[in-house]
Amino acid sequence: MPPITLAVLDMAGTTVADDGLVLRAFAAAGAAAGLPESGPEADAARKYVLDTMGQSKIVVFRALFGDEDRAQAANRAFEAEYDRLVDEGGATAIPGAAEAITALREAGVKVALTTGFSRTTQDKLLSALGWHTLTDLTLCPADAGRGRPYPDLVLTALLRLGIDDVSDIAVLGDTAGDVTSGRRAGACIVAGALTGAHDERRLRAADPTHIVPSVREFADLLLHP
Repeated sequence: MPPITLAVLDMAGTTVADDGLVLRAFAAAGAAAGLPESGPEADAARKYVLDTMGQSKIVVFRALFGDEDRAQAANRAFEAEYDRLVDEGGATAIPGAAEAITALREAGVKVALTTGFSRTTQDKLLSALGWHTLTDLTLCPADAGRGRPYPDLVLTALLRLGIDDVSDIAVLGDTAGDVTSGRRAGACIVAGALTGAHDERRLRAADPTHIVPSVREFADLLLHP
């Protein structure tokens, strides 16, 4: 395995504990878009949100509602509710996440945090955790062009941080979309973390190179191969 010089880490579910915040915020989004509170349509929408966890939220809402006005209304409501939950203390780090990131950077590995949230929501999370200076780079879909499962976030991190080769990159996420994104980007290591939305079966179906219990073991993998 070549030396890793860039680690691209997802946020919610991977380095940040979700604790159901996304689904709680989706309930507000569904109401804003006129989605019934219960019934087959609501069940199908909830399943789709779980299946596409990690993807750009506006893209998810466009696919769900098929109408730009409804999608935008849902996205605004989602962000407002998620931000409110974060303000109420709902954002906590995955145990050992900050320490793992610090250890990677001290070893010379650059670290980028990526998300499917908007920049506003990402910054809200970073502020709540005190993480604005923890990493070398933070990226949201608007920074890269497309969110997961496309490779854009990983490749944008490579370009902005001056990494020479995709084989120097390791990617970690808690969803199949994270794994697919890393695979499409050509990263040397693409690991699934068991701390978030998708279980081991779902993660393995996306063909990761590794499955790790959490970001702590991911850092150990890179630092002590």
